Amino acid sequence: MELAILDSAQGRLRLQLLEGQGIVWSLVAGFALAMVALVFSGVVSAQPLAAQAQKPSEIPVEAFAGRSQLNSAKLSESGSRFAFVVVEGDKRILAVHDSDTLEPLVAIDLGDREGFNWFQWAGDDRILISTRMRLTKLQYSAETKLHAFDIPTRQLHFIGFEDQGWEGDDVLHTDKLGRYVILSLSERRFTPPAVWRFPLDGSGASAAVLVQKPEKEVRQWFADDEGVVRLGMSWTSRADIKIYFRSGPEDRYRRVTKVKGGDDDALDAWDVMGIYAGRDTGYAMVDDDDGKTILREIDYSEGELGNVVYENPRWSIDSVVIRRGEGPVGVRYTDDEPRTEWLEPEMQKIQSQLEAALPGSRVRIIDSAGMDRMLVMQSGDADPGALYVFTPSRMSLDLFANLRPLVDEKLLSQTQAHDIVARDGTRMRAFLTLPKDRPAKGLPMVIMPHGGPYGVRDTMVYDDWTQLLASRGYAVLRPNYRGSGGYGEAFERLGDGQIGRAMQDDIDDAYDWAVAQGIADPARVCLFGASYGGYASMWGTLRNPERYRCGASFAGVVDWEDLLAYDSQYLGRGRIRKRWYKDIWTPRITGDDEFDLSMISVSDQIARLERPLFVAHGIQDMRVPFDQFEQLSKAAQSAGVEIEMLEIEDDHYLGDSAEEARFLKALLAFLETHNPAD
Repeated sequence: MELAILDSAQGRLRLQLLEGQGIVWSLVAGFALAMVALVFSGVVSAQPLAAQAQKPSEIPVEAFAGRSQLNSAKLSESGSRFAFVVVEGDKRILAVHDSDTLEPLVAIDLGDREGFNWFQWAGDDRILISTRMRLTKLQYSAETKLHAFDIPTRQLHFIGFEDQGWEGDDVLHTDKLGRYVILSLSERRFTPPAVWRFPLDGSGASAAVLVQKPEKEVRQWFADDEGVVRLGMSWTSRADIKIYFRSGPEDRYRRVTKVKGGDDDALDAWDVMGIYAGRDTGYAMVDDDDGKTILREIDYSEGELGNVVYENPRWSIDSVVIRRGEGPVGVRYTDDEPRTEWLEPEMQKIQSQLEAALPGSRVRIIDSAGMDRMLVMQSGDADPGALYVFTPSRMSLDLFANLRPLVDEKLLSQTQAHDIVARDGTRMRAFLTLPKDRPAKGLPMVIMPHGGPYGVRDTMVYDDWTQLLASRGYAVLRPNYRGSGGYGEAFERLGDGQIGRAMQDDIDDAYDWAVAQGIADPARVCLFGASYGGYASMWGTLRNPERYRCGASFAGVVDWEDLLAYDSQYLGRGRIRKRWYKDIWTPRITGDDEFDLSMISVSDQIARLERPLFVAHGIQDMRVPFDQFEQLSKAAQSAGVEIEMLEIEDDHYLGDSAEEARFLKALLAFLETHNPAD
């Protein structure tokens, strides 16, 4: 894969926060252009603010298409620069900007989206870029390679050996000044990895220094925050994991424990979050007795969990904010919306100041260079959001870009959270978005089940498709049916064996609730979703034509048996994947020895179709393969039923904004024909 350099130019929009007596904030706006515009017009607008104010009364479909990548923004070591990924057609471009002026420094062509993997900073002048090349039909099998891009010289260097193993981007440690990386790497394929120190100055593999030879069949190494290799893991033929640890560079490794294959709770403790020089303790996200994820200390030398660092009384934590060399400074969790709770008082103070400066919105610090500089994302359920650069020493907050510059926020709709009680008494959370300036009575509705299905859920965050449908006059209801994540293990386990059955009942019960509340017209409700949500929409249309007027799907599963045979990692890795095979489909869980997957597969039951159905699928989809779409087409022809079908020149995640817009226009046309909003 080749990476190239592009030149770009932009203006900037700056807002300053001025601190007077106490904490007094004021906003001073200057005239400028929005970001990166003349080159990357698919990401943001190049129009002056005055021109942007003159927006159409109906937001164009194109304004909702294309996934903004600004959430990927990362600061360099000192915070003097930041970079983020830009999507331009089928390409990925890495844009680098100066944090003080917001001016562009360089844009790096990363090639097509299949070839780019990740990036991270090495100091202030270098960026590490991981690329991948798929080895097999399955998306998880790939050869990865590491490159270093030098900003001052505009030079790109390969980091690794000419003949090496498939995993070439396992970075254990990056020097703060960007001089070198510590890389775990096999010199040849099918051999255990060693650990090498590679310089980043372009001197090549001949300058690499061996710092850890292969040992004890270790397949994965971990280093502490000073780059000393301290921990290794090996896998047995039974999927057991042996853990080896040493307290310092002069010590010998010793086996600490062996985690048996399938012991997910024990394995969670060894999802290494950081090892720190001079001590044997680190941190682990583990489940408590109630199945709620908490943060605890772990003693790597003994394999024992220690004190609880953070535990939310109601919610599992989603992630931990780690400061290099220090450890956890904050935790993130989600109730109806994502939240951050800072463990460090100074960070909590800054969070409060930012929320006061940007009232009425959700404020999230997405990256920080210590206390010197921070990247701040601001958004709301009816606000696509914007990216800011915050400099605490100057108390200045610079608005870099709006995530959806063509979306007029005044035309967007607020979202409400509701509790819905299912037929068996199970309580589930659902989110309702009503069309603007229409009474909440007898509305046409689209019920949107989320993807996943297990461990995933909808929240109050801004959602493009929801807002698009609401802007066209539809009420949108997104139920978190049983099996959804975020509500505890017990709620998630209620979904075991219930795909197409009790999980589908929950969606029907959401319909009943909306009708009973008088919000939805019972004769004008359709289903629409993507991935698993696409399956649930197709299946609901087949199973319950008395409820749903039509159904629509993007990338939905149509044959469960074929999908499971295709990709054993469909629902992700670790605990969820193991549960999928061990529990979810077994007769012991379903309580029905006669149960067969064909009973809930759309392609096998398509002859039951009575309602209009629209199905779209990306021909490059590797998650739910395109042959599922082809199988449905053949099954429909054999059954003599008509389905409106659309092939999309894209993959499962709709990274091409033009193709996503084409799909959304077709969806709106289908709904207008079969369930008009007016």
